[in-house]
Order: sequence, then C-alpha cells, then structure tokens
Amino acid sequence: MATEQQKQGGAGGAKRKPVFTKVDQLKPGTSGHTLTAKVLTSETVLHKGRAGAAAVHLHPTTIAECLIGDETGTILFTARNEQVDVMKPGTTVTLRNAKIDMFKGSMRLAVDKWGRIEVTGPANFTVKEDNNLSR
Repeated sequence: MATEQQKQGGAGGAKRKPVFTKVDQLKPGTSGHTLTAKVLTSETVLHKGRAGAAAVHLHPTTIAECLIGDETGTILFTARNEQVDVMKPGTTVTLRNAKIDMFKGSMRLAVDKWGRIEVTGPANFTVKEDNNLSR
C-alpha cells in the first residue's frame, strides 16, 4: 500500500513542467531558463592544462563560445569542459536551468553545475540569425 506522500510524488510533490523560454526573452541577470536551441558555431577560446608534476592536481580547463539560437534570435553560450563536446555545430540542445552572465557588457548564456544540457532531435525551426542578443 502506497503512503500518502508517495501518491503525491514524493517529499517535494509533483515535478513542475518546465516553461520554455525563447532566446529573445532572455534578460541580463536572470536564471532558471529552459530553452531549446540549435548550435550554429563553436570556437574554443581557452584551453588550459599543463604537463609536468605540477599538473597532477590541476584539472584541464576548456572553454568555448558557441553561437546558439532559435526562431527568435541568437546568443553566445559559454561551454565549459565536457559541455564543449556536446555543443557541436548542427546539434539541437535543450538547456535546463540556464543563466545569463554578463561579459564585457554583453549577455552570455551558461549552464552551471545546477543545470543540464541535453541533445535533442533536430530542430523544427529556422534560426533567426539577424537578432544576436550578445552584440
């Protein structure tokens, strides 16, 4: 026999259905975004990792700037380490719990340890490339 708590979906209650955001709705200083976007470009901007005895305790760091977008616009996404391997041009991804960081006065989308990047099926939209929110 299920307890009353189990019937209601566990201690936290039922999972909320995510509200999907469009790129043109993103604003500085906001977080908790869930959106589906297509990766247009990916450019590695930092690759740190030294050989030698001192590097034993250091984890290599890779950062790439990826231009992603949907039918409303584009934005630069900052991919870190294993995220770089997922964010390949032509891939469609769902970003969960993404946040907006400001870098040199322009918006960047990022997913930290509290978020998730999932590869999804091909996008059924055409990316609006003339509305870049990072410019």
